[in-house]
Parts: sequence; structure tokens; C-alpha cells
Amino acid sequence: MPEDLPFPTSTGVRATGRSTAPAPAPAPVEQTFVPNASAIRRALKRAETGVALDATEAETLLHARGDDLERLLTAASRVRDAGLEIAGRPGVITYSRKVFIPLTHLCRDRCHYCTFVETPGGLEKQGKAPFLSPDEVLAIAREGAALGCKEALFTLGDRPEERWPVAREWLEARGYDSTIAYLRAVAILVLEETGLLPHLNPGVMTWEEIQRLKPVAPSMGMMLETTADRLWSEKGGPHYGSPDKDPVVRLRVLEDAGRSNVPFTTGLLLGIGENYAERVDGMFSIRSAARRHGHVQEVIIQNFRAKPATAMMAADDLETQEYVAAVAVARLVLGSKARVQAPPNLTDARELSLLVRAGIDDWGGVSPLTPDHVNPERPWPHIDDLARLTAEAGFELRERLTAHPHFVRAEEPWIDPRVLPHVRALAGPDGLAVEGRVPVGLPWQERDWTSSGSGRTELHTEIDTIGRTGDRRSDFEDVYGDWEELREHVGANEGTAPRASGDPAVRSALARAAEDPAGLSDADYLTLLGADGPDLEALAALADDVRRATVGDEVGYVVNRNINFTNVCYTGCRFCAFAQRRTDADAYTLSMEQVGDRVDEAWMIGATEICMQGGIHPDLPGTAYFDLARTVKARQPDIHLHAFSPMEIVNGASRTGLSYRDFLLEAKAAGLDSIPGTAAEILDDDVRWVLTKGKLPAAAWIEIVSTAHDIGLRSSSTMMYGHVDNPSHWVGHLRTLARVQDETGGFTEFVLLPFIHMNAPVYLAGVARPGPTRQENRAIHAVSRLMLHGRIDHVQTSWVKLGNAGTQQMLQGGADDLGGTLMEETISRMAGADNGSEKTVDELERMIGEIGRVPVQRTTTYGRPTAERVAVAREFASQGFAATGRTLRTNLLA
Repeated sequence: MPEDLPFPTSTGVRATGRSTAPAPAPAPVEQTFVPNASAIRRALKRAETGVALDATEAETLLHARGDDLERLLTAASRVRDAGLEIAGRPGVITYSRKVFIPLTHLCRDRCHYCTFVETPGGLEKQGKAPFLSPDEVLAIAREGAALGCKEALFTLGDRPEERWPVAREWLEARGYDSTIAYLRAVAILVLEETGLLPHLNPGVMTWEEIQRLKPVAPSMGMMLETTADRLWSEKGGPHYGSPDKDPVVRLRVLEDAGRSNVPFTTGLLLGIGENYAERVDGMFSIRSAARRHGHVQEVIIQNFRAKPATAMMAADDLETQEYVAAVAVARLVLGSKARVQAPPNLTDARELSLLVRAGIDDWGGVSPLTPDHVNPERPWPHIDDLARLTAEAGFELRERLTAHPHFVRAEEPWIDPRVLPHVRALAGPDGLAVEGRVPVGLPWQERDWTSSGSGRTELHTEIDTIGRTGDRRSDFEDVYGDWEELREHVGANEGTAPRASGDPAVRSALARAAEDPAGLSDADYLTLLGADGPDLEALAALADDVRRATVGDEVGYVVNRNINFTNVCYTGCRFCAFAQRRTDADAYTLSMEQVGDRVDEAWMIGATEICMQGGIHPDLPGTAYFDLARTVKARQPDIHLHAFSPMEIVNGASRTGLSYRDFLLEAKAAGLDSIPGTAAEILDDDVRWVLTKGKLPAAAWIEIVSTAHDIGLRSSSTMMYGHVDNPSHWVGHLRTLARVQDETGGFTEFVLLPFIHMNAPVYLAGVARPGPTRQENRAIHAVSRLMLHGRIDHVQTSWVKLGNAGTQQMLQGGADDLGGTLMEETISRMAGADNGSEKTVDELERMIGEIGRVPVQRTTTYGRPTAERVAVAREFASQGFAATGRTLRTNLLA
């Protein structure tokens, strides 16, 4: 446990998290302001007319009582009813029939109101192990399935192995490195043996852990509880000493779940010491995340109930009218499309109708078998009684699944393909549960990711001849998000205007760069990135001098073949025109045999490298990457396999349950030789959010390439620029690469990738600019040479994106490498690049020779190919692969 975490020392709470002496009742919460009657009436009028409330108005309405509260409830009901009409189920309130599986009562946190958490000693006295065994989990799940339950709600403490040695030892003895790993395993067990759908509540999760759990559960959840930092950071607060209750950490989990397309349950716990302004802030924080990602499936507004033997046992329960007003305000803030839940067992049965009037449309999980282990003193209402009480309030009670109907009907990318058959087995056409259907265990297995058909497998040539199809995604907004919000987010991200020629600041920075190219300040490099006119020529000349001193006049290229084995991808990256759904006309997936044939063809005309990447196919098993590597090496053992971007490695690791290191070691054993440093885009999470919805955080990219370097897999490094970024992001990106290189020495080259805008969603929506300018291309190539001097010797420019003339200009301003012949190139072509899909050896050497430089065929890692490889490549030096490949394919088939 980190030593600087704020653990309490004298709060009456011992290290076990249980109270040893009753704490005094918290002082009444001091509100930031108390509105007068006219302010409440004005806010009510706005709510009644459907005007969106601001934070001050929402806080004002939390004070509504008496007749004002009646008006507030009516307004909230109207919003809820409109939302149910939109959802196609007017007059329906839902619940999930579940069993409660408390996987472990151990936790590293010390919340002052919690009775769920136990200590190892307490469990031992009860004759209980640190975790439920698989048999115990199955016994609960089977009994629930027999009673018609469809949800297995896993609740557990946060990371107990990081606090309690007994928890760590229990897991290690059974082969699990973490509680999350064990949770994943038992979730699969429940799916296979009972058919119950897991809903996972493991508390705070990392982005990578969410990726590991998504394939085994249709939904997950974590209560935000509160955004009031003082309740966590100040001594005596209910969350003091609980590292997982830091609001910043919990908001990050909420964001990461959205970036991962996980149907997610969250909510607020009211009455633990927060004031009204803090309650409203929590509501708006949840709304903001939901609008960005569309993943918040329900928001629980939960009232505090004091429990015996806790530090807050003397605190008052949240008063009913105060609670009901908060539910109603939450409905108004969150809007008609939100699903708002109130736990029915935490409110007296005679008052449930008030919650219905306040705008709830879901009762959450209700169990006919297991108690609410978090609130054991409050039993669930009988489902028949809940149905009767709901009917008395004017609504029909309907059963839903763990994932709400919208996500069930949408399926991918919200529901992982491996758990989708289990969901379909229990869902009706409306996405709700089929009443009375008893779940049955189904195999949880990797699907055949090539079963959807090969599609247009020659797309790399067809886009030059036939062209792309005219169809575009019909789910544009759902996949790519709220463009208006993005436009506001990037409004200031315009490129730095070029400086006037003869600028003294540029000349001064150039003089310093001549003495120490990599030793300038960020401000100096930003100055150089704005150089234009004669100053830009001087910058390019200096970079060319540094290049000549570093690598001489040779320009390298590799004879390689790109194999993009599938373009089916559901990540929803906003800059990508390559990604297709299975049903799109341009979608394709290669079989292993087709991949192998392409490898043979490449080898027969002199290739030394296969560069292989693909989309994140929803049916792609993690082991497919190993199969692909083995296929390449089985066909041509001596060819270098440069494959699998960091995004693909995250995908493979999460789907196999392996760590990044173990996944890469397995891939290396299967034949992987190096990895492309793609998916870097810009290593700034604000920019990455706009481009990719944060699918691969910068820290994860760095961790993956560093791990690859550590086990002996070298990589390229890349930067895609000219979209929603600006020069300060470029400098920061290069600083990050330099730091990684200092630590690992594993980068072979730096590849500059100008943004191709023509078919990119982020450009078509008016968010991104149309790629970098000519001035920016020259300046960033030159500055990259300077900043990376002494660290990364080779700077590669892209003929695919810049064309012949642009490429030659970059070679005269710091670049020394052209990349590869490619033979087939799909990604840039689908984005709108029109510089072809391949270059012959003669074409590359002619381009280099025209500017007086020396062409040199190289290997992936900048060695020299064998004489045999060079000779074969020279034999086909003047022939285009499209024609040669057809001849070779005919010969191979014969």
C-alpha cells in the first residue's frame, strides 16, 4: 500500500475498517446557500416548461418541500414518461431478477458506513475463506437459475490482495494474480454452467482490467457515490483512508468504461455528509460522461441508511422528502433518455409510490433468493409485492436483463460476441427479459472470427480501379459521438501560424540547435515549428546537416508487403476510414490460407518483411494473433514478421487474460519479430479522446512498447499529425518518445504520418482540419530530426501520404528513410490518399537518385538483407506487384 495514502489514525476506526467505538453523529451539513421561495418557484417554472437546468437551479430545487415538491415530482414524472415513450415501453418500470454473489468480503478500503467488509480474522471466526470457492459460487448461481433469476450480481471489495496477505496467498495458490483475474474465471464458470448473466461490481478498475472483463459480462457497474473530494481527503470524512473512493479515480473508471463501450451502472449515495451543491455536481458529472460515451445504462440514486457497528451508526438516515426531491432533480438533470433507479428495499413500502412520482423507471436488481449483502438489514420486497406496488402507482413491472434493452438490441459493440449468445438466449425482441424463461448454461468460447466471409479481399487494388462503395455507416452518430461537444473541445486547436521570415527568435533558436540539436527548450522547438520562408529553408538545411552527420547520404527502404488481415473493426476511432462493420460492402476478413498465400507471394519477389495489422474484429479471439504469426512462419520461416499494433496487443491480452508481457512473449514464441509503433497518434490523452474516444490511453501505449523492448522485440515509433492537434502536442509527443528511448533503446525509427482527411469522420463532421500544411510537414520533419538526435537515428517519411515530390522534399530536410514497397496498402487509400498502394524497387530508387542520394535496401531493423534476397528483389525491381502477384498466384495455385 502506498505510504502517502490518507489512512486514519485516531478516528475510532481500527485497521480492519470496523468501528471500535461509536463516532459522534456528523454535524448537520451546511448548505452553500438556502434559496428563498421565489427562487424555488422560478426554478420550478423552468423545469415545468422543459428548459434545461443549470447547476444553481438544480441545487435550488433540492430545497423543494410541500406544494413545491409536488410540482417538482410532476415535472420529473413528465420527463420520465417522455423517455419511456421514446424507448417504446410507455408505462413500464423494470427490474432485474438476480442472485447476489459476494465473491469476497475483504477490501483495502475503510468506508465509515460499511458493514459488507470483513477482516480475515472475522471471516476465520465464521469458518469462511477469503473468497467464495468456485463450487460455492456455482451453488448460489444454480439455485438462482432454478428460481428463474437471470442475473448473477458479483459484489466484492476493492483489491483485497493489496491490503491482506491472506487474500493474496489464497489467489496465488489457485493460480490467479489478482481478484480481477479470479472474478473473470468464475464469471465464465457461471455462464457455462448456469446461463446466468454476470453483472460485475469489482469497484475501481483500470482501463486494461475493463478490457479483460468485458468479454465475460454484458454489463458492469461502480457507484460514483459522490464527487465531494473533502469526504475522502479530510480526516473524519466517511471515505477517509479509502484510496478507491477518491472521486478523481472513480470518475476515471466511469470514463474508461465509456471508452470501452461497456453498459455501465453508476450512481450517487446521498446523505453521507455531502451538501446540495456537491450532490448536483455528482449528477452533472454522470450526465457529462453519459453524453460523451452513451454507456451509462442506469443511474442509482441511493439514500444513506445508518448501520450498527459502523463509525456512522449515529448518523441520521436521509429524510424522505429530501431524498425524493433529489431523485426528481436527478431525473430532470439526467433527462428523459436516462434510466433512473432507486433501491426498493431502502425505502418503506408505503413510500415507494413517491419514488415513482419522482421519475424513477427502474427498481434495479431484486432477488428471490439472496439478501442485499450491502444492506443486510433491509430485505428485498417480494417480487409479487413489488409488482403490486408498482401497479398501484400506475405502472407495469417488467423484467429486464443485466444490460438494459437499448444495449441488448444494439448488441455490438456494447455486448461482446463471446457473451452475446448468452444474452440472446434470455432476451425478447424488445430487449427485455423473456418472462419465466429459465437460463441454461452455454459454452463460453471464441467464435470463428473468419466465419462472416472474406469480403472484398483485394480491396487494396479495387479502391484504385473500382473505388470504394458509396455506402457509409448508418450509425455514424452512435459510433462517433457528439460532434458539437467535440467542436467546442478542439476549438482552439489550430496550428501555430508560421512566423514571418527573418524572425530573430527563429534565427536564435537555429543557432542554439546548430550547437546542440537535441538540447533546446520546448519554447525553442515551438519557435522552429513556426518557421517559414527563408527561415524554414534554414531549418531544413540544418536538419539535413544533422541527418548527414548521423547516417550519411544513404536513404533506406525495405522490400515488404502489408497484410491488413481484416478491416472489420468496432472501436469507433473517429479518424479512421479503414474500419468497417461486418455488413459493410467494403468489409473483408482474410482466412489463414489467404494470409499464407500472400506471404509466399511476397517472399517469391524478394520481400524480407511482412507488416501485418488488422482491425479489432469483434469475433477475433486473442489467440488469433498467435495463429497468424505461426501461419507466416510456417510458410516462410526466414521472413521478418513486423506485426500487431499496441491496440491489437491490448485486445489480444484482454481476450486471452494474459498480461502484456506474457502476451508478447507468447507472440514472440509464435514468430513475432518486432512490432509497429502505430496507434500512437498523438501521445496526449486530450487529443486521443477526440480521435479515438481514448481507446488506448497514452500510458498504455508507452507500457506496451516498453514491455516489447524489454523482452527483445524492437519497434518503430510514429506520430499522426495535422488533425485536432497543434505544435505543442508535437513537441510533447517527441519528448515522450525520447524518454522511452532513453529507458529502453528499442525504437528503430521515427515515422511521420500526415493526417489524411478526405474520408475521416472527424473531418467530415467539421471537427478536424484537412491535414497539415506544406510548411508544417517540412517543419515537423526537420524538428523531429533535431529533437531525436542521438536517440533515434532514422526518420522515415511517407510516400503514400506525401507523394513523390513531397517525399523528396522531406528527404532534403532531415528524413533518411522511405519505409517499404508495401505491395498492398489499404488504410491510407481508404482514408483518401491517392499516391498508390505500392512502389517498385526501381520507383523508390529513382525517387532517391533524383535528389542525389544513395538508395540502400535494408532490413526491418536497419541491417542489410542477404545477397539472395537482394538478388530476388532486383529481379522484380521494375515490375509492379499487382501484375507480378497475379502471375505468382496462378503458379502457386497450380
